Parts: sequence; structure tokens; C-alpha cells
Amino acid sequence: MTLPTTAAPKPAAPRVNPLQRIWLREIGMERLWMRPAPAAARPVVVPQVPVSKPVSAPEPAPVMAAAEAAPVHVAPSVAPSTAPAPAVPVAAAGSPPAVGAAVASTRANGRPGIPASILNRTGPPPRPAPKAAEDEAAEAPRIPVAEAVKNANLDELREQVVACTACGLCDGRRHAVFGQGATPTRWLVVGEAPGEQEDRQGHPFVGRSGQLLDAMLAAVGMSRDADVFITNVIKCRPPGNRNPKPEEIAACSPYLMRQIALLKPERILVLGRFAAQTLLGTDATIGSLRGRVHSLKTDEGAEIPVIVSYHPAYLLRSPSEKARAWQDLKLASRKA
Repeated sequence: MTLPTTAAPKPAAPRVNPLQRIWLREIGMERLWMRPAPAAARPVVVPQVPVSKPVSAPEPAPVMAAAEAAPVHVAPSVAPSTAPAPAVPVAAAGSPPAVGAAVASTRANGRPGIPASILNRTGPPPRPAPKAAEDEAAEAPRIPVAEAVKNANLDELREQVVACTACGLCDGRRHAVFGQGATPTRWLVVGEAPGEQEDRQGHPFVGRSGQLLDAMLAAVGMSRDADVFITNVIKCRPPGNRNPKPEEIAACSPYLMRQIALLKPERILVLGRFAAQTLLGTDATIGSLRGRVHSLKTDEGAEIPVIVSYHPAYLLRSPSEKARAWQDLKLASRKA
């Protein structure tokens, strides 16, 4: 016994208003969307065969994404059951299809689904957003610090230090400490790196170490407001006040050398082992470096006397060394 066959109804194409047609043209899908739908495959009629147990309908295939290519319809050789297929909801005439309907129409009429966010838009098509300035800056090659500071004045140099990301210390800092004092200056005092209080306030040698340094300078008639500019080799605080790493010193040293070239001090007083080794290019101990006058030759050919002494934080832990620090201050205050 055979069942009567009926021709499957031809799926109706959803209507597209003029504005939607413009959008389809903009995205290059007008011809694909407006082409006639493929003819529905004629089902093959087979005789009913009694079975011992009911045959379950196959699970529905997952809905394809709108961006996927149109599926290829293959006529089944054997009908799984005589139950009618579930109807696919169709959007009302004249209204743009919703996202679900657009995706479902991919299987119904063979056309690729178009999201409702495109079909429902009004106005001209959007233009590509311009590339953000920070993205362009990120793509630009990084200029080495030594090259960037080459022609900077003191204000420009300060801005470069505040924005510096040449090493990893920038990730944990509160403030980059450029330096503070008189400009022009008689003495340049160079420490090692900012501590916790310096990182909080953004100024060099504050707290107990700063108070001791101010007292030491006052003992030889000097003041940070009128005679001295104070800075550090490292402009950002190392975590836990640890010793600066060689790569951090190398990244930050060009800032110090540019400060020296701009300030042109009469004397340089270096406080602490790392500062002395960096400025003089040596690995000698501070005990062997202090007590005598060294010389620093600038790029312009000038020679500046350099005196090495103990860091105030060390003097707070070792008060017995203050007598030697006093000798260093007297050596620095002598006339050339």
C-alpha cells in the first residue's frame, strides 16, 4: 500500500523593503539574499513496513550560525516517519525578520541568515572607527631612553621620568621621583633610589633620612632650596627597598646623566654604594671610594669633582660613621 503524495509548499521569501535592500548591498549580500530559493526536494514515497517497536525521530540538527555558508539540501532516501515536520515560524510581511527567524530561514529557504541588528538599522551604513591614538602609540617602535632625553630640557625631562616605562619598576610605583632643589644649583646630591616615603610623596630624601641630610648640608652652609639639587640614580622605588638591579640602573642612568648636563653643578656629592658605582663606573667598595675627590667628565668635555660618602639611611643604622661622613662634607666644600 502506498500513501498519496503531495507537493511540498514552496517557501515564501521574506519581503525586503528598500532600506533593507541598501543594507544588503552595503554588506555584499544583496544578490545572495534576493536569488530565488532552491526548489524543495520531492520526498520519496516508500511502502509502510510494520516494525516491532516504534522508531524514534532523529534529533534535530543544531541551528547553523548566520555567518556559516548556506547548507546543501540532500533528499533523504528513506523517510524516517510519516509525521509532518515542525513548521518554521515566518516573520510577518513587511517587518524585518528577527535574529532567530533569520537563522532559521537558512534551513527553510537555503538563504544565509542575516541578523536583525543589520536588517533593522536605519540611516547610512557605519564607517570604520578610526584607530585610537594609544593603539598607534603602542605600535610605534619604542625609542631608547638615551635617545629620547638627548635634547630634552629640564621640564621635558621631568615629564619623561614621570611617564617612564623603561623597566618593570613602573608597575609598582606610586610616583616617579625626578628630583627637587635649586636651579641653577651649586651641588648635585645623588642617592640610590626612592624609599617608601619618597614613593608616597614624589620627592627625594624625605622622612628621617631627609632630615639627616638637611642637617648635614646645613652644617656646611648649604640648603636644598637655595644651593642643592637632590635626585637619585633610580627614579622609581624598588619593591621592599631592595637593591637596584643592573638592568634597572642601566635603564634609568640616562635620566641622571641628562640632569647633570642640564644643571651643570660645581660639585657632585654621591651617597651610597650603588650610586657611587653607577656614576663612577666601578665596582669598588664605598670604603675605598670615599675620602678623595674623583672626577666626572661630561659629554661637553667639562670635568666635575665627585665626592663619595655614606647614605643617610646607613648613618641612621651606624651612628659611629657620622664622623667620616662629616669629613666627606668638608672635603666637598673645599674650593677647587
